[in-house]
Amino acid sequence: MRALATREVAIVAFAQTRHTPHDTGLTEPELILPVINEVKERTGLKRFGFTCSGSCDYLAGAPFSFVSALDALAAWPPISESHVEMDGAWALYEAWVRLQHGDIDSALVYGFGKSSLGDLRRIMTLQLDPYYLAPLGLDQLSYAALQAAAVGADRKELDEIVRRSRADGRANPYALDLPDPERGEDEPLAVRPLKLTDVPPITDGAAAIVLATGDLARELSDNPAYIRGIAHRIEPHYLGMRDLARSASAADAARAAGVGKGPVEVAELHTQFPHEEIILREALELTGDTVINPSGGPLAANPVMATGLIRIGEAAQRILDGRARRTVAHAAGGPCLQHNLVTVLEA
Repeated sequence: MRALATREVAIVAFAQTRHTPHDTGLTEPELILPVINEVKERTGLKRFGFTCSGSCDYLAGAPFSFVSALDALAAWPPISESHVEMDGAWALYEAWVRLQHGDIDSALVYGFGKSSLGDLRRIMTLQLDPYYLAPLGLDQLSYAALQAAAVGADRKELDEIVRRSRADGRANPYALDLPDPERGEDEPLAVRPLKLTDVPPITDGAAAIVLATGDLARELSDNPAYIRGIAHRIEPHYLGMRDLARSASAADAARAAGVGKGPVEVAELHTQFPHEEIILREALELTGDTVINPSGGPLAANPVMATGLIRIGEAAQRILDGRARRTVAHAAGGPCLQHNLVTVLEA
């Protein structure tokens, strides 16, 4: 869906944790608190007109686990708060829609996840499909492997995407320090044709973004990253009803958000597997001049339920820092790029 924008909304602050590949012993409120404090300090705001979060109760193994995360917000006196049981990118979309109502001028968005606490392949299968396809033994990697086979990309191209992503991640202080993948056909397979290095790393982490409108955005940031377009689209759950080599929903979302209305300097894409970058470059009609995932992307750090929000934050940070004037961020949910959200950001 795509809402009709009547107010200018900008990202004015972004913060993320230094992600880890293992459980550091922090509770979810302890994981979130530093990034909440950081965006409060950057903006000078102590309270917000609206707060929205994205997370997954399955990761914590407890119903309504997101409620405990509110301990990090100082939610007294009472705040206006909402939650989405999915990536924080969709929490940002809800906050953007809420700001269009016109009665508030700021919003706090955050996403968090600790993937290290359980078997992520099993967790995501239970969350996304506990009834229909799960009895067949399909899981997140099986779906991805089917899509990789459908794309049929050259192995050297996939290896180069992984190598580049890990190298960029090593230069990013928030991502994981992962070595370059080994070269050669003997590298272990995860699920054919995916290598182990094609699989995103287990990651714990969190991120937060502050949105503001109008004069407040210009007061809080010298270079606000304005959301010029934002849209999301979804495809059928059943893989047999989709062309896995393409992403019609990502292409539709990109057109609705206006990606093609100007040059894209940087694109932060929610590519958990290297073949997804190939699909999304085509769907978003990105040219060779666009820098893809300079942060390293999900192949360098994949804190589930915050990864998509981090793509928006990383794309916005380029504008906040004055390094770019027009960027695009993408977030995905569901098997094989089923659900896609695209955001266009401009200085």
